Amino acid sequence: MAIIDFGGKKEKIVTRKEFPLTKARKVLAKETVAIIGYGVQGPAQALNMKDNGIHVIIGQSKEYKKDWDRAVKDGWVPGKTLFGIEEAVQRATIIQILVSDAAQRIVWPSIKKSLKDGDALYFSHGFSIVYKEQTKVIPPKNVDVILVAPKGSGTSVRRNFLSGAGINSSFAVFQDYTGRAEERCIAVGIAIGSGYLFPTTFEQEVYSDLTGERGILMGALAGVMQAQYDVLRKNGHSPSEAFNETVEELTQSLIRLVDENGMDWMFSNCSATAQHGALKWRPIFRTANLPVFEKLYKSVKTGQETREVIRDCGGKDYKQFLEKKLAEVHNSEMWRTGAAVRALRPKEKAKEITKGTKGISGRTVN
Repeated sequence: MAIIDFGGKKEKIVTRKEFPLTKARKVLAKETVAIIGYGVQGPAQALNMKDNGIHVIIGQSKEYKKDWDRAVKDGWVPGKTLFGIEEAVQRATIIQILVSDAAQRIVWPSIKKSLKDGDALYFSHGFSIVYKEQTKVIPPKNVDVILVAPKGSGTSVRRNFLSGAGINSSFAVFQDYTGRAEERCIAVGIAIGSGYLFPTTFEQEVYSDLTGERGILMGALAGVMQAQYDVLRKNGHSPSEAFNETVEELTQSLIRLVDENGMDWMFSNCSATAQHGALKWRPIFRTANLPVFEKLYKSVKTGQETREVIRDCGGKDYKQFLEKKLAEVHNSEMWRTGAAVRALRPKEKAKEITKGTKGISGRTVN
């Protein structure tokens, strides 16, 4: 492992230099990897490994016709590389459980009875293992239990793989039965196209991930954007002006500077007036939001968030509920304005961004 200084604290990471793809292929040469669930992460990880020369099969219930048909469309062949869940587990040596967190407790009995001595159970989220009292996912003692968690959506995992950049991932070993658990874990992490891998634990991964998704990555970002947009509209600004000042300038300009060289780099490339205001209001927003994030982290750590996920996402009416909530966002003035703004971007740019992309609701991204 390489030792890198992250903001004054040294951490061990694994890069493609220390663990090249050739080594990953050698480690996985005699393995058959079964991707269980062809929904969000499944397609990206499966296709990336397949492109990297790893023997991959898919385990997908025909009951979920949309996912089964997608697998067939992507080139997986029923009876050869595409099977039902139990048969895929029986045929594999590394079983990647990539169905949704709420669904894992449902398919677990079928997976557990099909496991063989020395198999590896792979997760991309610590949810089921950490909250085992709720999920009842308790692995047998004669298998490895490993985790590789890409820090991005399935769509990003695939796109970044195709561009050569990769998505950074965390990795962890929960149970090492064979003595090869870490080696298998890192090999799969490299095979799915990770930019680099950093060590964690199942607990730390799920706590940080659930906090991040509900916080700055999705929930907080969406909420803060809406709040600013609403204030601007209330004070007489046009939808176009409110959206550009809230979303478009962030996504098309400023966040790219942050990505390029950090927040201070973005600040230094803005006007003196912008710098002054941002530096003044940064601590005010931090102070205002710190109690919310502390409340959020507590809700995650105590298992409240997972109880709600299991209760709600496993419900028979959840899909309709989700579609309704997403439609509310999609049809709001702010995001209808966003669709109009995106349509005005240079056509080649818009086409590049939206090509073949569908959101969770199935709507093609505009």
